Parts: sequence; C-alpha cells; structure tokens
Amino acid sequence: MRTLLLLLIAGISLLPAKISAQTTKKQETVLELQAQKEQVILDEKEALKIEVIAINKRQENGELTAEEASVLKKEAAKKHARNIEDKLAILESKIDLLERNEDFEDDSFFGIFIGDEKLSLGSDKREVVYDRRTTSDIVLAIGFNNALIEGQSLNDSPYKIGGSRFFELGLAWKTRVFTNSNFLRLKYGFSFQFNGLKLDDNQYLVEQGDQTVLETFPLNLDKSKFRMDHLVFPVHFEFGPSTKHTGDNYFRYSTRNQFKIGLGGYAGFNLLTIQKLKYEENGDDRKDKFKQNFNTNNFIYGVSGYVAFGDTALYVKYDLNTIFKNNPVEQRNISVGLRFDMD
Repeated sequence: MRTLLLLLIAGISLLPAKISAQTTKKQETVLELQAQKEQVILDEKEALKIEVIAINKRQENGELTAEEASVLKKEAAKKHARNIEDKLAILESKIDLLERNEDFEDDSFFGIFIGDEKLSLGSDKREVVYDRRTTSDIVLAIGFNNALIEGQSLNDSPYKIGGSRFFELGLAWKTRVFTNSNFLRLKYGFSFQFNGLKLDDNQYLVEQGDQTVLETFPLNLDKSKFRMDHLVFPVHFEFGPSTKHTGDNYFRYSTRNQFKIGLGGYAGFNLLTIQKLKYEENGDDRKDKFKQNFNTNNFIYGVSGYVAFGDTALYVKYDLNTIFKNNPVEQRNISVGLRFDMD
C-alpha cells in the first residue's frame, strides 16, 4: 500500500512538468508553422520568377510572340498565387487545430512507412523521398543444372542433362553507386538455391568412408535424384542504361525495358542434402529418402552473372567449391537458366 501511494505521489508531481513540456512543444510547433507560411510565399515567388525567365527566353528565341508570352506569364502568376493561397490555408488550419485543442501530442513519427515514404495516419499527406538510391526486387530463377567433372565433358556426365534442374528464390536490394549517374548499381541480398542432379544408368550415390561414389542399384530405378539446398548471399555489380523521371519534388532512375549486365558471385551454406530413390520391389512401389551429408561441402561459394532486358535475364552460376569434399575426381555444380527480378 505504501509503495502504491509513493507511485501515485510521484505521478502527480510529474504531471505539471508534462503539461509544461506539452505547452512548450505546442508553441514551438505553432512558430514553426508560422515560419513555413513565410517560406511558402518566398518559394512560390522564386518559382514564378524562374518560370517568367523561361518564357522571356522562349520569346527572345522566336518561339513565342509577345502576346503569347504575356498570356503565359498571366497564367503562371495565377497558378502560383493559387498555390500560395491553398498552402497558406492548409498551414492556417493546422495552427487553428493546435490552438483550439488543449492536449497536444507530437505525431511526427506516428505513421505508416511504405518503402522510403511515410503516410501519416489521419492525413492524406505523403512525404516523398527526393532521391531513392536503393530499391528492392524479388528474385526468381529456374533452369538446368549439372556438374562439371574433372577430365570429363558434359556429354559424359553421369547426371541427366534435361532431368537435372535448379530453382532459386530470394530478395535483392539495388543501390546506385554514383550520385549523378545510374549506370553502375550494386545488387546484393540473399537467396535459397535448390540444385538437383538426376542420376542416369540406374545409378545412385553411396558414402564410402570420407568419399561419395556412384554405384548401380540392385533394382530398376524409376527415379534417382540428388538435391542440395543452399542459403547464399549474392553480390553483383549491375551496369547498363536507365531512364530518369523527374517530378516537382523528386527524381527516380528506372531500368525497366533496358538492357543490363550483372557480374559477381555468392557465398553461403549448405542447408540440406537429400537423395530420393523411386523403384518397384516385389510388386510394391517404394520411395526412399536419405537425408545425410554425403560428404558434401558445407561452405558454398561461386561466381554468377546475367544478361537481361527488362526484368528477364539469361542467368549462369558456377560453384567454385567442389560438391564432394574428398573425392579424387573433382565435381562442381553449374546452372544455366532464366532469372526474373520483380520489383
């Protein structure tokens, strides 16, 4: 009971300080809004001045007659006068709202953020970022997978060319490298890669000590598939042309419907290694799954690149690490397919 009484007394003692702080903040906000009114008038007058100079320049170059220039100047003056009137009305309404209500809460950070823009609750005002240098894309890739084996051509691979596939899903951020140019971008993020190898000639993989070898299965296999699931962190330098879109209070670069090239690499970890066998035994269909390491490398790294037009790219990635750690013949995973970067 004593503790509760002390807390109550402390709360009451802090109440005047809180009210005083709210009053001070309220006065500061009103003064700030008054200053914004003056700035609105200055900004609109400067904008009108620039527009009139541009009209005079067009008249000097013979693009406009004196009458046409006069009409354009009057229209510009009316437009900026209305801008001043509307903006001052908005600011006056905010000041009236503050002065009319005793309680004041600072809602500077009370809002919903969408990307780099903030939409305040209870208001239709959206704060637009002038220069958004970083954007994000969902990355989706799919295609053919196989292994380059030391001393063998791809035609001699024990893995089926058409049956071995890969799939990738991730998120990538793209940041403009230079301040005044979007020709070079840094693209980085994370992806889940699923690399499948479908074995041929009724073979499957078997661990023998610290090595993994191919053996012939004693029964006829309907399917023999080996899959490695990776979490990787790709980094690419992307370069190519872009278009610049400029508004009253922002500008953006866009690479939509543009040619682009990305070169880089990735590093990450092996999350899961699994082998699936499907066959018939004594008239019954059997499906076996073996989730084990198979002596695969846990650390994954490689090089990758893409050539794109718009959101669609031809995509190649190649693991520099070997698939199996201690095999005398080195095998490295390679993938070729299509990549889609969707913003």
